[in-house]
Amino acid sequence: MAGRSADDDRGGTVVTPSAEFPPLEPAEMDALRRVGAYWRVGAPPALPVDPTLDRYRNRPTPGRFTRLAPIALFRPEPGAPAGRDGLVAAERADQPDSPLGRRLRRVRRVLLGPPLASAAVLHERMRKLVALPVLSSDLLSSVAYGPEALLTVLVLAGSGALGLALPLSAGLVLLMVAVGISYRQTIPAYPHGAGSYLVAGDNLGVGAGLTAAAGLMLDYVLTVSVSIAAGVHAITSALPGLTPFAVPLGVLVILLLLAGNLRGVRAAGHLFVLPTYAFVAAVLGLLVVGYLRAAGRGFAPVAPPVVPATEGLGLLLVLRAFASGAVSMTGIEAVSNAVPAFRTPEWRNARTTLAWMVAMLVVLFAGLTLLIHLAGLVPRPGETLLSQLARLTFPTGPWYAVVQATTALILLLAANTAFNDFPRLLFFMARAGHAPRRFLHLGDRLAFGNGLVALAGTAVVVFVAFGGHTEKLIPLYAVGVFLAFTLSQSGMVVHWRRHRGGGWRRRALVNGVGATLSGLVLLTAAVAKFTEGAWVVVVAVPLLVLLFHRIHRHYRTLHAALALRPPSADPAPPTAACGPAAGPPEPAAGPPGASASRPVEGEELPQELRHLVVVPVVRLNRASMRALAYAVSLGRPTLAVHLAPEDAEADRFREQWRAWGDHVRLETIVSPYRAVVGPLAHYLEALHAAAPGLVLTVVVPEVVLRRPGHRLLHSRTGQRLRRALRALPGVVVTTVPVHVVE
Repeated sequence: MAGRSADDDRGGTVVTPSAEFPPLEPAEMDALRRVGAYWRVGAPPALPVDPTLDRYRNRPTPGRFTRLAPIALFRPEPGAPAGRDGLVAAERADQPDSPLGRRLRRVRRVLLGPPLASAAVLHERMRKLVALPVLSSDLLSSVAYGPEALLTVLVLAGSGALGLALPLSAGLVLLMVAVGISYRQTIPAYPHGAGSYLVAGDNLGVGAGLTAAAGLMLDYVLTVSVSIAAGVHAITSALPGLTPFAVPLGVLVILLLLAGNLRGVRAAGHLFVLPTYAFVAAVLGLLVVGYLRAAGRGFAPVAPPVVPATEGLGLLLVLRAFASGAVSMTGIEAVSNAVPAFRTPEWRNARTTLAWMVAMLVVLFAGLTLLIHLAGLVPRPGETLLSQLARLTFPTGPWYAVVQATTALILLLAANTAFNDFPRLLFFMARAGHAPRRFLHLGDRLAFGNGLVALAGTAVVVFVAFGGHTEKLIPLYAVGVFLAFTLSQSGMVVHWRRHRGGGWRRRALVNGVGATLSGLVLLTAAVAKFTEGAWVVVVAVPLLVLLFHRIHRHYRTLHAALALRPPSADPAPPTAACGPAAGPPEPAAGPPGASASRPVEGEELPQELRHLVVVPVVRLNRASMRALAYAVSLGRPTLAVHLAPEDAEADRFREQWRAWGDHVRLETIVSPYRAVVGPLAHYLEALHAAAPGLVLTVVVPEVVLRRPGHRLLHSRTGQRLRRALRALPGVVVTTVPVHVVE
């Protein structure tokens, strides 16, 4: 696990648009200085154009082929210190050049809004009253299906087993408080977010951190799928006629959530404020009226209907019920993952928000479970327990519809918690090299668009695969989230023991209790629900960890291959020497032993490069003449290559070449099987093998056609050749375009 960055040490946020561009390490800076000491290219010539673009401010608008207008799209960098040159790309610099592209861009702007400058990242943070509904929608909405999940398992042993719901719920409340207090301690200790991933990685090792990350990722995907499934179920409970359209309706909601979150953190937050608070108010109203009705009969519980037992009441069934009810805690870690999304002071606001969330969760969960027990309700297919309770509590008036509407709305929007945290988790993983680097990118609305799309796409696949059935998704739910809980709290115990600050024993005890209780739920869920679908998560977690390790190994290999290397010796700066007789004078050979010690493509100094420019020529026309002129103008040895399908055509081309003047050495290759790309690529590979110290620069002439339909009339030999040569080391491919006016 990578350690904290420099931003961590300064106390600033690590979620910045510059995270894609990490600074050079001290060793690389030293190597850069030593390489620069041997960079000998002479005095640079005067530039033929003003790079500041200042002298061309009033230039006319671009023409047909100068479709980009760099003059109007860039401006001097504001406030740049003296001696520092810089330009800032204006918003128009991203303007597409085609009519279709401009229309699509306008549609995108209508849906997502105008782009936000990088400096606006600090203004995109949330205050507590906005962060509470955004980050608690998953946690609070789970009370709509958590008690039902617990009772659905207990009722398998018959209606007589429903009495165990109260002690089991009391245990769940204790677990909620313990885990909530544990995460309250985590937030100030790790004020830059990443939650379980960073805590477990820092204290228990890379493997534990990646395991926690895998559990969280599965939890976030299932959060979206389960929340949408439960929300659709709430809608179909009130409107049974929509049941056949449950799956398309759920997919549509996921796509709408994706669009809302692509608008940015603050904009998405404003979308979810009212539904969350409306749900809390509706459930509190339901509890107040329900308990008033229960008080009227002396709080005597109504006998539940007789339900025959289909399973025996045993320890395994009780543990399964407890693990099923524990899904009410999913989302409790959301705040610790999203600390940088809060306004300053981030950690203090995040901790306060978490306390509000846990308090509301305990009140709603305990209140609903007890009220369901007093009402004598049991789960039944076709209608949720919350719908039954609301229908019983509000037999007349619009209040039943209000409860169902707010429940459906918050369940559908509860997935927003995952949309907020999943991309941030991928950001932290990508920063450490365990996830693709594209997840570091902040989109033009300062949202992690790649992470959002990845989450939405995966959730749609899972939702469709399980047919949008909540009861099929619930068994997969608890394993991943409690795996992350357990590792996070265990990591905090190690953290307190390692730092031993004031009151560390008390803090370690609190986190130890949270780790123990979470571990018991994890073990219970994994064993009791293994055959019901939990095996999918048990198998997926190690596979994901293996994938993360492979990604990290790739980036580590890439970094080692691209890292700057100092010269092998540090003598006096080299002097110029003559190069090979076949071309113009070459620069100096570099430090002693440098060329011999450098691998292929390892040159870092101009004097280490020995060039051969190769120009493939199909026929002698303006395109090939321009490519030849460009190649010769580079002042390096140049070779032209022509592939002919038979000897007669090769002879004809050599005759044309001599008529031109034979200004460049020509080599003809006869390809009797009429292949072009393969023989040319192998010929260039053979040239490189004969002289490994050469850098082959292949100059490919290319005719550029403006209309897409006309491109279908021409072969794409140039692009195929570029793809074939890309795999060859020591080969550089460049294109010389010739634009055809139509």
